Amino acid sequence: MKEYYDTRAPEYDDWWLGTGLFAGRDRPGWEDELAVLRAVIESLPAARTLDVACGTGFLTRHLAGEVVGFDQSPRMLAVAAEQVPGATFVQGDAFDLPFEDGSFDRVFTGHFYGHLHPSERETFLAEARRVAPELVVVDASRAHSDIDEHMSQRVLNDGSQWEVFKRYMRGEELAAELGGGEVLHEGHWFLVVRSG
Repeated sequence: MKEYYDTRAPEYDDWWLGTGLFAGRDRPGWEDELAVLRAVIESLPAARTLDVACGTGFLTRHLAGEVVGFDQSPRMLAVAAEQVPGATFVQGDAFDLPFEDGSFDRVFTGHFYGHLHPSERETFLAEARRVAPELVVVDASRAHSDIDEHMSQRVLNDGSQWEVFKRYMRGEELAAELGGGEVLHEGHWFLVVRSG
């Protein structure tokens, strides 16, 4: 997966912005809901936040407070550092976070949790709980998908093809999976749940 995200880094935001290979996609209401997603993230109280799998920093830049962006991909982190100059960025493994217990107020993660298999979820949740009392998960809403999960084919600008595990979730189900929590947003495209 590291190679996939390294390769995708320069074009990753095309998915958010509906440009490049995503320009022709029909995503009704996408822009409006993306604005709602930004507002939900911006409404989170300022905190010392670890953004796990921050990618290009597309969502990271909307977090208030002291922010550390964390990702396995050096190319993603290079883009993120340009987009969010006020944050600190660290490269590493999300399943073995290189931080002391209780180092943060919040762990935030966007479109990472939905790529995890069951054993990976358990490991990630244990690590997230170890470093922070609160977890905020942004991911894909089940509302726009007629399946719960699948292996998704991804094609990049260079023509390379990759297979990625992807889940689509409902708010209350995700909150229960996280050990309890509050659904901050559940729309057609996005889902935001806060736990802790």
